[in-house]
Amino acid sequence: MAKGILRGFVTGLVIGGVGAGAYSLLSDPPQGAVQGATQGTPPKASPVEVPAGSDFEGKREDREPVLPKSEDAPLPGAAPKIETPPETAETAETPVDEDSRQPAAKPETGGPENTLTPPPEDTPAEDGKISTDPAQPAAPAAPEDKAFPENTPETAQDPETAPESPVDASPAAEQNEPPAPPKRAAPLPSVTDETPKQDRPGIGTPAGRLTDKDDPEPQTDTAQPAPQPPIVANAAEFENPEAKPLMSIVLLDDGQSDMALEALAAFPYALTYAVDALAPNAAERMAAYRAAGVEVMALVNLPAGSTASDTETLLRGALERMPQTVAVMEGDDSGLQTDKAVSDQVSAILAETGHGLVLFPKGLNTAQKLATKEGVPAATVFRDFDAKDQSAQIIRRFLDQAAFKARQEENGVIMVGRLRPDTISALLLWGLQDRAATVALAPISALLRAAQN
Repeated sequence: MAKGILRGFVTGLVIGGVGAGAYSLLSDPPQGAVQGATQGTPPKASPVEVPAGSDFEGKREDREPVLPKSEDAPLPGAAPKIETPPETAETAETPVDEDSRQPAAKPETGGPENTLTPPPEDTPAEDGKISTDPAQPAAPAAPEDKAFPENTPETAQDPETAPESPVDASPAAEQNEPPAPPKRAAPLPSVTDETPKQDRPGIGTPAGRLTDKDDPEPQTDTAQPAPQPPIVANAAEFENPEAKPLMSIVLLDDGQSDMALEALAAFPYALTYAVDALAPNAAERMAAYRAAGVEVMALVNLPAGSTASDTETLLRGALERMPQTVAVMEGDDSGLQTDKAVSDQVSAILAETGHGLVLFPKGLNTAQKLATKEGVPAATVFRDFDAKDQSAQIIRRFLDQAAFKARQEENGVIMVGRLRPDTISALLLWGLQDRAATVALAPISALLRAAQN
């Protein structure tokens, strides 16, 4: 309660104070207070003593202004006045004569005969001469141009129209004989369309015809044509005008067959013979086949474990023993694919000699692909049709299958057999059937070259 009373007392004081202040501001102050504050007693003036003669309180007398005259001095900023001289009798305007106002007359021109007049005939000629007193210096001598002859048909002048040459009047010249006329250069020979070819000048030869001594010896073309590779040089004749699928039949000859070569040479279609290169009579059998006009391959079997150097020795020896072969064929024993190094060496040698290569299929035929990459005409055998002594009927069935396969293969097929009586009989009978007429029975060189192309 006490707090409420105290709070009310304080609040009343505040309100009262605010109200009193507002009232004092709004109400006018008392009249006496304002006058006492703003009005005071005015000051009193006292006289000031002025010394005599200071003329402090004097006044200025009004006088008329005195302006400068124009003749004495110009006004500031004004342009100077220019005086013109008085006219005289000489500068006075004179009247213009009427004749001087007329235009000039048109000039008269005379004809050509009136403009130039020839000099009189009795005029002495000496008037036109050049004075030689003092003596004129002699003209310098023209430099001699040795790039052209002095007197040529083009530069020579007619003696009647040529200017006179200066004469040396010295005493030494009078005692000597007159100089001989310069020799004229020989004219160049004229060349026309009728001039023989040997008489026409050419680049690098002098003009004019060459004598027999100067004629160079005729050069004969001694360059010999490049030798053809064995696959072309030792190939048998073959034609395929109807572009039939190719099929090659290869017969292996181990050098022990006693079949007559005359009967094989008379076979109705082309056959290829692969002769064992290690046989004692390999060279004789190769020559007999070639004499009959058929193709021969060198049949090679490398021993197991052969190295690259062994392969080179054996292969080069076989090719030297049988030089008329078109290709090399691996035998059905150890062959030529015992090792990759051996296969690479075979491809390198055949790429050098120019022979073809026939391999039996093995795996992915890597050796055949590598040889083709080296540029060797290479192919693999499609089927060996009598390796197990098959009958003639089975052999003909295999040949029918091969003919059908040849029409599917772009490069044809290769069939391999042996020199057996049943094999030769089956080949003769199959050649008479219609199925044999659907293919072109070609020698091995034709098929290898087609596969390479």
